[in-house]
Amino acid sequence: MDISDTLDATGLLCPLPVLKLRKRIGALAPGQCIEMLADDPAAVIDVPHFCAEAGHELVSTDTRDGAQIYVVRKAAKA
Repeated sequence: MDISDTLDATGLLCPLPVLKLRKRIGALAPGQCIEMLADDPAAVIDVPHFCAEAGHELVSTDTRDGAQIYVVRKAAKA
């Protein structure tokens, strides 16, 4: 998996992490991946919901140094 962009949304609270993700993923080509770091507790609900609603693929989730790490692949028709 090739990460095309990284978004550091640590320190931001709902809904800012998802709003910033939506803006940044818009600049990617379909099929490209973005990695987002967040520490907002609501992100564990918001990011999967955003992906499901927009048709993007939530490739992976992980945690590192107290932050959640999400890898999202842009949908073909987004």
